[in-house]
Amino acid sequence: MYAVFKRELFALLNSLMAYITIGVFLLAAGLLLWVFPDTSVLDYGYAELNGFFSLIPFLFIFLIPAMTMRSFAEERREGTYVLLAIRPITEWQIILAKYFACLALVLFALMPTLIYYFSVYHLGLPAGNIDTGAVIGSYIGLLLLGSSFTSVGIFVSSLSKNQVIAFAVAAFICFISYTGIDALGKILSLQSFEGLLNSMSVNAHYQSLGRGVLDTRDVLYFLTFDVLFLSLTHFVIGGRKW
Repeated sequence: MYAVFKRELFALLNSLMAYITIGVFLLAAGLLLWVFPDTSVLDYGYAELNGFFSLIPFLFIFLIPAMTMRSFAEERREGTYVLLAIRPITEWQIILAKYFACLALVLFALMPTLIYYFSVYHLGLPAGNIDTGAVIGSYIGLLLLGSSFTSVGIFVSSLSKNQVIAFAVAAFICFISYTGIDALGKILSLQSFEGLLNSMSVNAHYQSLGRGVLDTRDVLYFLTFDVLFLSLTHFVIGGRKW
């Protein structure tokens, strides 16, 4: 499994598309945090990153499908998955190796954003006047959200040989899972089910972690989300094998 993980990670790191995607992600995050007046922390006047963490999930909706779209789609298009499948490793090991390789790249993309935290930390009056606990919780929430979107991207990539289709469908599913359930709960005829729908909402659990309180229910929700889509990936791959 480690050999497949290393192969996938090096393939991602050697891809120009990965660096372009991460560069665009960091540029957009920087512009949203420092430049655009509606979201700039300088215009807001408070030493906090709540606006930043509320906008990053929407960037993830495009960033992560762009990272995962090639994981199985390219293998199927070039016919190299057959060579991978005949090795003495299980299908679960192949899936998890690709999943953790993409997740490591998501972590790599998030690490430079720590500069934003240290910048706001020193800009506060007095210096350090920022809710560090909420920032830590928000970063944990971003990692868990990234893991969920990665599992969606891996699943969709296993369905198609076309990377563009895999990207578009994965981005759509990520968008619906993050915002669609909340919107559905606000429909007049479904207000009686709003509490149930909120408990199923990715956004609600992400916002809960952003308060700085690590609730095991939120962590279990994201882990269950990951297991669901990875299991669907295993089902698709196993069915195609037969």
